[in-house]
Amino acid sequence: MQGVKCVVFNDEYMTCMWGNQEDQPAANYSLYYWYQHQPAVTECQRYLQHNGINTGCWFSHSEIKLFQTFRVHVNASHGSRTQVIPTYDMKLQDLVKPDPPVNLTLQNMSNHQLQLSWHTPYPRQQCVEHAVRYRSNKDTDWTVHGVNGQLFSFPSVDEEKKYTFQVRSKINQYCGSTQLWSEWSVPVYWGNTMAHNSTGEPLPRYWVRTVLIPVVSGVVLLVLVVMLVRMERVWVVFMPQVPNPSKTFDELFNTHKGNFQEWAGVPKDMVESFTPNYSESICHVSELLPKEGQEPVTDSWAPLGPRSGPLPLKKDIGGL
Repeated sequence: MQGVKCVVFNDEYMTCMWGNQEDQPAANYSLYYWYQHQPAVTECQRYLQHNGINTGCWFSHSEIKLFQTFRVHVNASHGSRTQVIPTYDMKLQDLVKPDPPVNLTLQNMSNHQLQLSWHTPYPRQQCVEHAVRYRSNKDTDWTVHGVNGQLFSFPSVDEEKKYTFQVRSKINQYCGSTQLWSEWSVPVYWGNTMAHNSTGEPLPRYWVRTVLIPVVSGVVLLVLVVMLVRMERVWVVFMPQVPNPSKTFDELFNTHKGNFQEWAGVPKDMVESFTPNYSESICHVSELLPKEGQEPVTDSWAPLGPRSGPLPLKKDIGGL
């Protein structure tokens, strides 16, 4: 079985792992640790497990003491048998692995020069050194330069090429002795006299695709909506809709059953004032044929009752 390997990640936490997680023998593993000048032995408080078997231990920032000799002891118990995993003294300042740099920025200087800057997340920046690697789209191998600060000047660029830059960090010789480099940073690009985003796409094209096209599309859509509204108004002016009276008189026929006075709200006393409240007797008029030698006589009945005798009707023939 392999020994215990510890790594301090950016001075924030530490992990100590043992064995191989894939073929770790089934056993009960226990880790104990202490520092040289603090002989008190402490068992691991937070075990890391794989398939229910302890395979490592996680240490918080408060449990890490740099520049002190760190010692661990791991027991593997299986039934009545106990096996001790071989360990050795460790200096934690030599086991620090910083986080990769962030915020990489390229600035175009005069005479076709580039200046690359970045920020390191390691809390003690004076203890970190960096390495910059770059290559163009026409190169197959990377070119690597060591840098002590957080600036790198690229002497000359070919505007017809596209360049890729990355940076990584490790603890320098003044704060430790280690070969644990951080991971390479997110790449930054430069080419064709224009910067690129982290995906390698030229920034002008990137802004056209992500900003200009959506804005222009929104403006065109707004113009079309305004034109549609105005065309609808013009259509209403030149082609007005014919009103439908059925909806207007729907209440008259459905609710008031055709009663216009009730639908129109005419007062009942006004309606009754137009109703006749008198009666008139019927008057019959008849004409009697004259006998020979007599003038025509008309028999009539007045509304007040019958007369006592016929009234002769004289015709003024001379007046005709």
